[in-house]
Amino acid sequence: MTIVAARRYEHGQPLPQPLAIDGTPGTALPAHSFDWVGLSEPSAAEMDLVRRQFGLHPLAVEDALNPTQLPKVEVYGRTLFVIVRTAALGAGEVITYGQTAVFLGPDYVVSVRYGSDRSHHDLRRTLEANSERLTEGPDYVLHAILDFVVDGYLPIMERLEVAMQEMEESAIDVFPSPDTIRRIFRLRRQLRRFQRIIGPMEEVCERLATTDLPSVDPAARVWFRDVLDHMRRALTRLTGLKETLASIVETASLLEQHRQGDMTRQLAAWAAILAVPTAIAGIYGMNFAFMPELQWKYGYFVVVGAMLLICTGLWLRFRKLGWV
Repeated sequence: MTIVAARRYEHGQPLPQPLAIDGTPGTALPAHSFDWVGLSEPSAAEMDLVRRQFGLHPLAVEDALNPTQLPKVEVYGRTLFVIVRTAALGAGEVITYGQTAVFLGPDYVVSVRYGSDRSHHDLRRTLEANSERLTEGPDYVLHAILDFVVDGYLPIMERLEVAMQEMEESAIDVFPSPDTIRRIFRLRRQLRRFQRIIGPMEEVCERLATTDLPSVDPAARVWFRDVLDHMRRALTRLTGLKETLASIVETASLLEQHRQGDMTRQLAAWAAILAVPTAIAGIYGMNFAFMPELQWKYGYFVVVGAMLLICTGLWLRFRKLGWV
C-alpha cells in the first residue's frame, strides 16, 4: 500500500507501533488522541480500505482520487473534506501542479497526495517535535498541511520575480528579441493558469478561518487566518508579476516607437537636405538649348554654392530641432 506514514498520537506523542490499515472500522478514540494517515497516489482498492476503516464518504473518496480538482471545502456529516493544489516551478519555467486531499474527522486526519515532489515527511517530523501543538488535535494538522502548501508557492514567485527583473532591465536598453517575446507570452500563460488553479485557495482558507465547520475547533481559526494572510500575499505577488510582464511589453513597445520615431525624423531630415541639390541638378540636367546661365562663366560655381548654402542651412535647422 502507498502509505507514507500512519500513526496514532496520544497527547501529542506518536505511539511506537504504526497504525494498521486493513479496512476494519475503528472505534472512537479517547480524548487527546487521533490517527494521522498519509497516502501518496493510492489505487482505488487501497483507498477503499481507508474509506471503510475511517467511514469516509464515497463521493469525497472519488474526488480525492481525481488529481485535477480545484481547491474546495466540503462537509460530509462530521467529516470535513478539503482539496488544495500544490505547485512547483520546473525546467523551462513551466509550473507543474499536484493535489493534496485531506479528510478531517473528530479523531483522524487522512491526507492523499498526488503529483507533488514535496512529501510531508519533514512536516510530520516538525510537528512531532512540538507535541504541544499536536495535542490540539487533527485540525492543527490540517492547518500545518495548508501552511506547507501555501509556503510552496513563494519560491515560484521569487524565481519568476528575478527572471522578470532581468527582462525588465534589458527591455530598457534594447527591444526584446523574438525569443524573449515568446518567453514573455509563455510566462503570461503560465501565470494565468497559476491564478486560475490556486485562486480558489483564498476562498478555502477564508472559509476555514471564519466559518463553523465540523472537526475544527473555533480556537483553531487563528491558525487558519494566518494561512489566509499568506495566501492573500501570494495572490498579490502573483498579480504584481502579471502586471510586470504587461509593463515589460508596454515599456519595450514605447521605447521602440521612440527609437523608430528618431530614425524616421533623421531619414526625413536627410531626405529634405538631399532633395535640394537633386532638384537643382535635375533642372540643369534637362536637354534644353535655351536655359539661363548655361553660357555664363560663373554659373557652375553659383549653382554649386547655392546648393551648399541651402543644404547647410537646412542641416543647421534640423540640427537645432534634434532631427540630425
